[in-house]
Amino acid sequence: MENKLYYQDAYIKAFTALVLKQEQDSTGNWYVVLNQTAFYPTGGGQPHDLGTLADQNVINVEEIDGEIRHNLVGPLQGIGQEVSGIIAWERRHDHMQQHAGQHILSAAFDQLFEFKTVGFHLGAELLTIDLETENLTQHQVQKAEELANQIILENRPIEIKWVSEEELSQFTLRKETKVKEDIRLVIIPDFDYNGCGGTHPKATGEVSAIKVLDWERQKKKVRVQFVCGNRVLKQLGQKQKVLLELTKILNAPEKEMEQAALRLLENNKTLEKALEQTQENLLHFEAQDLLGKSNPNEQKLISEVFQNRSLQDLQKLARIITAEDETAIVYFVSQTENRLQLVCARGASGTESMKKVIAKGLPLINGKGGGSDSFAQGGGEALMSGEQMLQHILETAQ
Repeated sequence: MENKLYYQDAYIKAFTALVLKQEQDSTGNWYVVLNQTAFYPTGGGQPHDLGTLADQNVINVEEIDGEIRHNLVGPLQGIGQEVSGIIAWERRHDHMQQHAGQHILSAAFDQLFEFKTVGFHLGAELLTIDLETENLTQHQVQKAEELANQIILENRPIEIKWVSEEELSQFTLRKETKVKEDIRLVIIPDFDYNGCGGTHPKATGEVSAIKVLDWERQKKKVRVQFVCGNRVLKQLGQKQKVLLELTKILNAPEKEMEQAALRLLENNKTLEKALEQTQENLLHFEAQDLLGKSNPNEQKLISEVFQNRSLQDLQKLARIITAEDETAIVYFVSQTENRLQLVCARGASGTESMKKVIAKGLPLINGKGGGSDSFAQGGGEALMSGEQMLQHILETAQ
């Protein structure tokens, strides 16, 4: 049987073949080409098979320039030898379930609502199809899922048929084929006729089940996420584990989980608002305290070095002070382990440019910043102490 067709025999788990070619690609990785192979190469939305060749792990399989390349960790003994190949069956069977399930679900959407599938991706955990529609409802998803699972329950045969381009007119294809000769049809009688080169089981019952998980609009299409076969059980197990943990955390039975989560979110919003108001009040108290420490007979100069205070926090504090006293001038420095941050502000009656003041300090710490004549901020590396930076600002501002 020809090399390009052999891998499409889904149930082959082991085989022997001759090594025709062994080389390194442009990146230095070894690959071999065989006279026949059961390894499926990446293509048609389906990932490649894994397994072993002559006890070496096959890490990738791809078709390049008409030949199927098997990427290995290292070279084999040489060209012309016969090698044994073993397919990683669990992965192969999973891909068979998923790919056949995609055919069934796509056909269900097509038959019920005339939504064409224009994209397909088989991932490690989920599958997606892109439907040629801008809107998809819960009702439509439910109906398509029900029909798909009914087809699985009926255990209809999945037939493989090779046809010519002239023979295609005998079949009602779900979409046009891309190839013009040696056309491989995957057929579920009286339900779906589709050109496909992927691996599929012999009957729909092997797909076991299909479950749609989610969908979202992608430009002018809708992308549907779903799982088939053993992945349905895996998803159920994962979600059940999370759900049981949440029932413990929220102290609520499964049926009341949604309301318990909503109450928790509302309570959290209330607490956040209360915390914000408390922090705002504390800043006002701190501003009054700093103003009270300044000399009442002179222009109120308020300068301070803080440890690990956020720039946003100091900006708020400076604005409160300058709004409270239009004669105030504020110079703040916040020091962390590896950064210095500066805030310079003045009240409405001040004349000195805070933008110019901060511009004299930032170069000393490889800093960046800016602002206006009344308010400026910036930060840089901790190349000096906060006290040294504040002293430099005070001296240059005089």
